[in-house]
Amino acid sequence: MECIAQLAGILTIQDEGEGGFLAAVDRAEFSGAPRAGDELLVSVRVVKAFGRLFMVEGKVVCDGRTLVTAQLTLGVGKL
Repeated sequence: MECIAQLAGILTIQDEGEGGFLAAVDRAEFSGAPRAGDELLVSVRVVKAFGRLFMVEGKVVCDGRTLVTAQLTLGVGKL
């Protein structure tokens, strides 16, 4: 979940020095756990933008199996 939120922050922050916060976890499903040494593929896409709030969907995949899918809302801007 943390890596999805971090990548979503990188995707949505537009100006240097802006911060952000996790406003909500709207949906999350966990299907497994990685092991030490596993390579994780993290992907995120913006679903909607409401001014400085962004709804994003993300997933974490390892060896072709999805470990986590989540829908998050992030707030972005100078804190």
